Amino acid sequence: MSKLKVVVVDDSALVRSLLSEIINKQPDMECVGTAADPLQAREIIRERNPDVITLDVEMPKMDGLEFLARLMRLRPTPVVMVSTLTEKGAETTLKALELGAVDFVAKPRIGVSAGLQELADDIVDKIRIAAKAHVRRLVAPVTPSPAASPATQGTTPATPSTPVRLSTEKVICIGASTGGTEAIKEILMELPADAPAVVITQHMPPGFTASFAARLDSLCRIRVAEARDGERILPGHAYIAPGGKQFSLARSGANYVAVVDDSPPVNRHKPSVEVLFRSCARVLGPNAIGVMLTGMGGDGAQAMKEMRDAGAYNIAQDEASCVVFGMPKMAIQAGAVHEVLPLKQIARAIMERVAGAGVRHRI
Repeated sequence: MSKLKVVVVDDSALVRSLLSEIINKQPDMECVGTAADPLQAREIIRERNPDVITLDVEMPKMDGLEFLARLMRLRPTPVVMVSTLTEKGAETTLKALELGAVDFVAKPRIGVSAGLQELADDIVDKIRIAAKAHVRRLVAPVTPSPAASPATQGTTPATPSTPVRLSTEKVICIGASTGGTEAIKEILMELPADAPAVVITQHMPPGFTASFAARLDSLCRIRVAEARDGERILPGHAYIAPGGKQFSLARSGANYVAVVDDSPPVNRHKPSVEVLFRSCARVLGPNAIGVMLTGMGGDGAQAMKEMRDAGAYNIAQDEASCVVFGMPKMAIQAGAVHEVLPLKQIARAIMERVAGAGVRHRI
């Protein structure tokens, strides 16, 4: 079997050397070229035709985001971004995912050599996932600026044409991984301000979920924030599992409340979709609407089946619209899913379900 061809683009000679070494130790991949800046990278990519590119965010001669945008317009290729663990780095990484990067690796600000070696397994796993991802050509401007949010654009929310009586008891429960930041954004931007509460686990490391939540909050009608331990889960709000923590739900009297703790990884993930969905099955029962979005692996599939058995109605994103069809596929195979939909139809399906539009086609 031919090896995955990887090109490493980073202005640090040390990082280029370390990433090349990590890649070349793998039996199924090789580093076929390195570049210190996007101008060098352009020629190497043209000559070597890589399967995956690792790309530093901040580089000389051409900004990494500008290079990524040009690449995704002219020669769409799976890209894993290499980002610094800073607030600015997190915001830039989210923009890179918006432009079409498949995933990212958060490199430490100090102790880079030891830090990257510790991340070696994560790096090569993300390269393998990226090689299988569905990358799309960038053909139009991406997210509008916060000043031009959906509320000011007059965008029609994803609600049925008939009046909606929203139940404060209903909770939308979303799980996602690779490709999930953009999928989550697309769904949340379509929800009306008085939508049911949304609880979300997106596989993401510490330091990035706060920026992710803030960006979504600037774009959506509903309020979006990281979940805080003990807070009440309210309609019109979305709660995102903090990176490096586990997020679940509990009942306090007549209310649902967030539980955020430091319990161990589940399915190698922290936060884990399994943890959130299992609590949703136990606490919400038929008041839950489960949504499994793009991502690699099977985290959350069995717990989503528990949700269905407890009376929840579950939706999975279809393969054609997924960046990686792993998590939805596993949930479907587990018998956890009532229907499979393209991403663009999920928000409307959720609101139709909330409005009592009737049971749609089951699979």
